[in-house]
Parts: sequence; C-alpha cells; structure tokens
Amino acid sequence: MAYLYYQCMCLIENYRKKLFLFFLVCLGFGWQGLYAQVTKLADESRNYVYFHSDSILYAEKVRLRTNMLNNLQLRADSKRIPLQNVKFFNTDEGFFATMHRVPGLANEQFSERIIEGKINIFQERPDEYWNYGRRYRRSRNKGDAVSMRMYFNKGYDDLKKVNYTNLSQAMADDVESVNLLKGYHKNAQISKAMYISAGAALGAAVISFLVTSNRDNSDFDMQHGFSRKPQMPNYTASYILMGAGVGLAIGGSAVYFSNLKKLEAAVDYYNRTMD
Repeated sequence: MAYLYYQCMCLIENYRKKLFLFFLVCLGFGWQGLYAQVTKLADESRNYVYFHSDSILYAEKVRLRTNMLNNLQLRADSKRIPLQNVKFFNTDEGFFATMHRVPGLANEQFSERIIEGKINIFQERPDEYWNYGRRYRRSRNKGDAVSMRMYFNKGYDDLKKVNYTNLSQAMADDVESVNLLKGYHKNAQISKAMYISAGAALGAAVISFLVTSNRDNSDFDMQHGFSRKPQMPNYTASYILMGAGVGLAIGGSAVYFSNLKKLEAAVDYYNRTMD
C-alpha cells in the first residue's frame, strides 16, 4: 500500500513539473506576442514616443526643443520625457531616433528617418536643427543619396551603420537585393583603388619634381660652374604623373558618387519586394 502511494506521488510530481514547464512556455509565447502586438500597433499617423522598454506613449503634440539653458528637451503634450529612456519619437515634423554616442552618458544625438520601408534609413541631425525653439525642417534634397555616413534599422531595432556587411546581413532573405549590393561593393572597391592610385601618382609627381630640380642644378654646376644660367629642368615625367593622379582622383570621385545611387537602389528594391 505504501509502495502504491509512493508511485502515485511520483506520478503527480512528474505531471506537476510538466505542467509548470508548459506554463513557462506559454508565458514566453505570450510575451513574444505582446511585443509583436506593441510594435505592430504603433500608429504612424499619430504622434508618439517609443521607449527602450518597447512601450509607446501617444500624444497630441511631441516636440524636441531647447530650453532656457540651451539643453534639448522632449515633451509629449505637457509631459517632459527623459531622453535617455527614448528610442524613437514620431512627430508631425518627422520620425526620429536617439543615438547614444557614449554608453552610460545622457548626451544623446538624433537622426531622422529619410527612407521608410522594411529597411529604414536614418540621417544624423545635429542639435542646431532644434536651436532657439524654431520649427524643425527637413534638409535632405531629393538628389541626395544613401551614404556610409547614415544609419539603418528594421522595424524598431537598434540603428546600425550603413555599410556593406551590415546591409548584406539585413538583406540576406532576398537574393536579388544582395546581388545589387554586391555590385555596389565591387564599384566601391574600384573607387577606393583609384583613390589610392591617385595618391600614389601625386606623391610620385612631387618626388619627381624635387629630384629633377636638384639633379639638373647639380649637373649644371659640375659641368659649367656658375658663370651661366642653368637651363630649365625637364619636368615632363612629373607633369605626366601629376596629370595621372588628378585624372584618377576625378575618376574615383565619379565612380563613388554614381555608386551611391546603386546603394540606394538596392535598399529601394528590397523595400519594394519585401513589403
């Protein structure tokens, strides 16, 4: 009888552990569902503040302005929001992200979302954009291209630097976008090689000028003394090197700026195909 009682207790204990594990799993899925719901329910047509805790505060008016001490403050209606708690904020002036330059310090920098989609592109905005309480105005022109000085993210993820490695990982789920990005990367390497070659050619031109000048003066002094004026040194090779350096620099710049359009085209293609 005691043995039967012991077996029953073991069976109950076993089921209790399984039930507890099942509860933890359901709780985990519940939190994931709650997080997905929060990010999905963010209404872009309204003004709101998105916190690092993944919570959202909606308001009639959200403003980032300088106070009397020239310090930036974020306000949602009458509430003053600590900037160190803010990840994003949406206003009628634009959608912005906070960027903490030095972890642990409250000196925030801000960037504006200039391209919206599956991949969002952000451009840094200095504090001067909000000085003197004036209304913020976007300064990006339609001709501006996505560059390595910008940032990007997906959804409400943390911002990352725009570069080939980060974007190729973010676009890994679309082969064609990755191929476009590889084309950009190839041209970027060509532009870099042209800049390096230009620097080498210009450096060689300077050395050639100095060597030619010193050699011609030395040869004239040894052969003719100082009674006659020295002949003009022959700088033909130096000018050729200088021309090659300038040409390579101009070519590298042309490849670089035209290549930025390819980078933006890769982002645009990904956003159109993945939406």
